[in-house]
Amino acid sequence: MGCFVAVIAVFTPRIALLIMWIFTPYISRAFHGGFIWPFLGLLFLPFTTIMYSLAFSPTRGVTGTAWVWVGLGVFLDLVWHGGGVHGSRRDYD
Repeated sequence: MGCFVAVIAVFTPRIALLIMWIFTPYISRAFHGGFIWPFLGLLFLPFTTIMYSLAFSPTRGVTGTAWVWVGLGVFLDLVWHGGGVHGSRRDYD
């Protein structure tokens, strides 16, 4: 299941996050069963939400080098959103 979600996340991170939310306990465990933060992550920062959920440890939270993975998620979200702006700017030239 993990490889399947990883392949889907490359193409459509929102669908991968939705699949993780429905079929695994990672999202509920990372956000303590809440609805608002995972939903906002689904809308605005799907890669960051996926990485935070995978890096979260129930006993310690996100600590140490796990923040590198969350930072990678933020970077991927910025690149994902910025790529659309760059592509549309090229159409106007």
